[in-house]
Amino acid sequence: MSKTVADLLVERLISWDVEVIFGFPGDGVNGIFGALRRQQDKIRFIQVRHEEAAAFAACGYAKFTGKLGVCIATSGPGGIHLLNGLYDAKCDGQPVLAITGHTFHDLIGTHYQQDVDLDKVFMDVAAYNQRVMGPGHVVNVVDEAIKTSLARRTVSHILIPKDIQDWPESKNTRSSANIPDHSSDLFAWSRQAQTTAALQEAADIINQGTKVAMLVGRGCLNARAEVLELAELAAAPVAKALLGKAAIPDRSPYCTGGIGLLGTAPSQDALQECDTFIMAGTSFPYMEFLPKPGKAKCVQIDIDPTRIGLRHPADVGLAGDCRSVLRALIPLIQRKEDRSFLEKSQKRMEVWNKLMAERGTRTDTPMKPQVVTYELNNLLDSDAIITSDSGTIATWTARYIEMRDEMKFSLSGLLATMANGLPYAIGASIAYPGRQVVAIVGDGGLTMLMGEIATLVKYNLPVKVVVIKNNVLGEIKWEQIVMEAEPEYGVELQPIDFASVARACGAGGFTIERAEDARNTLRQALAHPGPAIIEAVVDPNEPPLPGNISGEQTLHFAEALAKGEKDRWKIVKTVLEDKVRENI
Repeated sequence: MSKTVADLLVERLISWDVEVIFGFPGDGVNGIFGALRRQQDKIRFIQVRHEEAAAFAACGYAKFTGKLGVCIATSGPGGIHLLNGLYDAKCDGQPVLAITGHTFHDLIGTHYQQDVDLDKVFMDVAAYNQRVMGPGHVVNVVDEAIKTSLARRTVSHILIPKDIQDWPESKNTRSSANIPDHSSDLFAWSRQAQTTAALQEAADIINQGTKVAMLVGRGCLNARAEVLELAELAAAPVAKALLGKAAIPDRSPYCTGGIGLLGTAPSQDALQECDTFIMAGTSFPYMEFLPKPGKAKCVQIDIDPTRIGLRHPADVGLAGDCRSVLRALIPLIQRKEDRSFLEKSQKRMEVWNKLMAERGTRTDTPMKPQVVTYELNNLLDSDAIITSDSGTIATWTARYIEMRDEMKFSLSGLLATMANGLPYAIGASIAYPGRQVVAIVGDGGLTMLMGEIATLVKYNLPVKVVVIKNNVLGEIKWEQIVMEAEPEYGVELQPIDFASVARACGAGGFTIERAEDARNTLRQALAHPGPAIIEAVVDPNEPPLPGNISGEQTLHFAEALAKGEKDRWKIVKTVLEDKVRENI
């Protein structure tokens, strides 16, 4: 039997060591699914309940493994549903390949069913975006798509009309110029060598600095030893962008935690007071938290030369993999004898950690959201994989879940989309079947793709989903109050019994309503042999206060309350209690 275009596609994916594809079937990709069925002993298909979840899962898989993530969807609406997850991959620099179908090749453009030109729809999100024209074309396109995704750390898209998927290899569509087997399934990683002069210039800036501070991101996830060695030599406190949370342990003596609205006060202080600033592997977008331009000399390291100087004026830019660049730079760094700047940050962190512990052990009713992540942190495995959603949940996770040993962490970075947490966990659990995987999500985000609980059950993925239930879109609520000086509007959620939904899907369902029950219930849920949902009912009026509050934020807060915020007295009481405790 002659191989089809779909067979050639799947075989080429296998030759590229693709082991899993996340997706949802449909008649526009039936030919490809036939080929996947014939090769199911070599490549695994994971069926999700929504195509958006397939793209998220592929992105999460890529983030946690460093490998290519692959997703598939049918023509028209199926492919359109992939877009949000694919933009998440594009924004966070993850290699993901999307495969979609199309209608019959000779009915395209004739108002036929599901006649959507997805190659046009995907023009912005995909760096490589191509329609397969026949059996002589498919292998070349697959090779180009995968190489582009890996080299540029981005999205590629392959579209194949449904009838072309079934065309036999013997169909003579190959041009004379298209020499058989000319394309290779080999990817060569680029390693940019730094000039001696540039390395020495960077070292001179660091050596001359008296108050050195570092900000590291996801580009340093594989450079822990190098980051810590540089921090020791330069006596530098190290702040972490959220995607780089797992770069160094949170309890390292050099670590000051996160930066930004959900970061720590010690990180913000260190970056504002430093005279020398090292950015490594991050393009952290919130420039107001970085040193003011002209106040600190800056050395920036980034694998993408176009990111040098994007957020902060760089005096020296070193383009390349952070691990390799740091290894070349470290021998040129002189160990600082004056450790006072680092020691000041360390003392500040002692105070900050005591404050976080005090807030995390409160016994108020209703339960504070910090209690859940504080107690969960103490129960996690040393190699746990943690995913989180966007919203206030990102603050509680960033501040209370501490990276240690071989733990991994991620969420949606620059896109900051909701609903990614559970699909990321699916991708992580498929990639690392023996490891503890925990998704920490909000009730708003979980509701968007709640059907993926059934995916956990179908594949018996022992993912534990901790949902912080406050029946409100919390981040939007606080943005309306603090950023816009307006009372909350349109953010209340109809309550859902998530534990009952979990049990209805065949998963374990647990509920926490009191702080004193949090630890034991979480311990029971984590020990549950299969997937489980832990519903934590918390106070909707607990604000995710930034490490340092600006005067403008305080003014907007007061204006919103004066305009008639419905829970203003509860909010005032909560904020006052938090500030009193902060000053104890």
